[in-house]
Amino acid sequence: MASRKISSLLSRSLSSYLCSSAGRSSSVRRGLKRFSTAAAIDEPITPSVEVNYTKLLINGQFVDAASGKTFHTVDPRTGNVIADVAEGDFEDVNRAVSAARKAFDEGPWPKMTAYERSRVLLRSADLIDKHNDTIAALETWDNGKPYEQSAKIEVPMLARLMRYYAGWADKIHGLTVPADGPYHVQTLHEPIGVAGQIIPWNFPLLMFAWKVGPALACGNTVVIKTAEQTPLSALYVANLFHEAGLPPGVLNVISGFGPTAGAALCSHMDVDKLAFTGSTSTGKLVLELAAKSNLKPVTLELGGKSPFIICEDADVDHAVETAHFALFFNQGQCCCAGSRTYVHEQIYDEFVAKAKARAEKRTVGDPFKQGIEQGPQIDPEQFNKILSYIKSGVESGATLETGGDKLGSKGYYVKPTVFSNVKDDMLIAQDEIFGPVQTILKYKTIHEVIHRANASSYGLAAGVFTQNLDTANTLSRALRAGTIWINCYDVFDAAIPFGGYKMSGIGREKGIYSLKNYLQVKAVVTALKNPAWL
Repeated sequence: MASRKISSLLSRSLSSYLCSSAGRSSSVRRGLKRFSTAAAIDEPITPSVEVNYTKLLINGQFVDAASGKTFHTVDPRTGNVIADVAEGDFEDVNRAVSAARKAFDEGPWPKMTAYERSRVLLRSADLIDKHNDTIAALETWDNGKPYEQSAKIEVPMLARLMRYYAGWADKIHGLTVPADGPYHVQTLHEPIGVAGQIIPWNFPLLMFAWKVGPALACGNTVVIKTAEQTPLSALYVANLFHEAGLPPGVLNVISGFGPTAGAALCSHMDVDKLAFTGSTSTGKLVLELAAKSNLKPVTLELGGKSPFIICEDADVDHAVETAHFALFFNQGQCCCAGSRTYVHEQIYDEFVAKAKARAEKRTVGDPFKQGIEQGPQIDPEQFNKILSYIKSGVESGATLETGGDKLGSKGYYVKPTVFSNVKDDMLIAQDEIFGPVQTILKYKTIHEVIHRANASSYGLAAGVFTQNLDTANTLSRALRAGTIWINCYDVFDAAIPFGGYKMSGIGREKGIYSLKNYLQVKAVVTALKNPAWL
């Protein structure tokens, strides 16, 4: 099954996520059974789930947009409308920020004991577990990723991340600082205030968790804008947070578009901090708007063109499978995808032949069908962008080994595509394609591949496949990227920080490192009246 391959190729640390879902494994299987009768791409399964939350969540209530406008959220398997969702705009962002500001300044959340906040996050995780199948179905329907991936990996990871940050809530504290003179000095770590957060469409649930978890653990209030392509799962999960006891106004969800709702959130003078995940070009706009308003601090998790270096001593079969996963996972729609596969010349031809064969075996189809590895791309824009890059690769002289076209007559399916004989100056080797297009480049020496791998404006992640410890250490130190995976790829654990060098972003998410994004440090200096004992 595809999910078994995904589980084994993620990390051993991911087993903690999968184990946490053991108690509900039978319900997951029952959910899959409901969806296991699908056949052709042209005959999609109808998910047995209701779309209950399509309005904006402001101050603990689901409300219509002030303008009354709605927009379609679309099934990428067919292009058909799933539901009409409230379209937030400037006025709605203002209402949400006002609610978040009042909840922070006057409400109980920042004043609660850290233990009480922790209990709310733990209850939310329990409710996420309880509603695993429904959340996964909404995620797959709205996004197109395989249901097995949503149900067995991503929803359990969402719950795991909430439990992780629940554990941090009562461990955030300052220091007592020695200072010259008769003074008692201490530092306080205080919540930063109202956090504005903008999440992307490729991992809606996980990006929700990466941002909301640490912000709430630190005692902040949140206004989060979902991607217009994938608003449904965040609205559903946010409702579970309120069921778990989150006070009104602490977590507000705005669905809408970047130039309106997104820009309003970035520019709002009463937002104290921004976090954005998305493209580098949009990240620049977010940073500019934040600077022009109130100089609010910004963390950015942006694009990538990550190198995956396969050394001459690699187990070729294992390397092929891992490189395949590094690129094709989530329909290739990963910011950290191993999208530049550098293979040593001694094993290059063997690797290419086996990579082609693996891609041709990849199962593509309705993501609600059991065993499917790859669903549709997110929308027509992304679909056409990928096809245009494939055309560019052919025209620039790369060898199209397999794929290279759409699949089926409905929806946004792209055949798994592999290019060999790729050169560094080709667009397919430089630009972030964000699709199922593997580019395989040849190299001779370790010094050469270091230079070529670093010759990119991106620096989000990199992979190394070798049996030589010295080679692994050399490459891990030399590659300028925020994450280096050695003999593995896409290892995501709640405790492992994630972020990029260069134009791949600013700051880190997950782990202890994400907490500082949502805290202010205050120094308190008290003069000692009778310092004689010093």
